[in-house]
Amino acid sequence: MTHYATLDIVDVEAEESRPPPDRVLGGDPQFTTWNVEERDGLYAGVWQSTPGSWRIHYGEWEYCRILSGVSIIREDDGETREVRAGDSFILQPGFRGIWEVVETTRKEYVIRL
Repeated sequence: MTHYATLDIVDVEAEESRPPPDRVLGGDPQFTTWNVEERDGLYAGVWQSTPGSWRIHYGEWEYCRILSGVSIIREDDGETREVRAGDSFILQPGFRGIWEVVETTRKEYVIRL
């Protein structure tokens, strides 16, 4: 099928990264990203982070589904959400806050710029 894709990462090369140093608030979070789809401002794949916390600023729209681990997402207005395996949510453009990975967290994502 030419118009069907899965989020199977077995044959996808992993990209390693970290949040910008000026945004890190605690720990040493390290990211691994398997970008399965990338076209026309759309990105989809799997992302994982080791424990730590950093500031987040969203200029894009992102759908997330947590596959494993535990994270806490704190919005600058003070609202706090704990997310874990099975949780799905959308972070909308303009979202500002802190992402704290309590237990190594893996998520599927779809980002639209």
